[in-house]
Amino acid sequence: MHKLTKVMIFGTFDMIHPGHEDLFRQARALTPRSYLVVSVARDESVLRIKGGAPRHSELERLEALEVHPLVDAVVLGDMSGYIRHIAKVAPDIIALGYDQAGEYVEHLESDLKAHGLATRIERLKPFHPEDFKTSKLSG
Repeated sequence: MHKLTKVMIFGTFDMIHPGHEDLFRQARALTPRSYLVVSVARDESVLRIKGGAPRHSELERLEALEVHPLVDAVVLGDMSGYIRHIAKVAPDIIALGYDQAGEYVEHLESDLKAHGLATRIERLKPFHPEDFKTSKLSG
């Protein structure tokens, strides 16, 4: 029996659209026996990073993902920083969306190593970003 490979992705997930579902499928396809862990951004982080509050609270977003058939586990992100909750999950792979950027992405590899994690980082492909981007759908 082969062990499951933990794949972790991150996002706000204010509304789950086909672009997110493609992200889930791509992340799961990185390994034959995947266990998908979704990290949901905290309300405070969304406000700080995106400049506006999410439409749904972090608990509502977490609950919506917990029942999604492509998702195996859901965790809330850290209130500040990001590495603590990643270290707790200890993913084998972190799958980043095509458009994820910023300080944590730039320092992710070195921060993982500093915490003793041999996590592989993969960048996923866009899925019709002109149609399926939450900022365009929630306008």
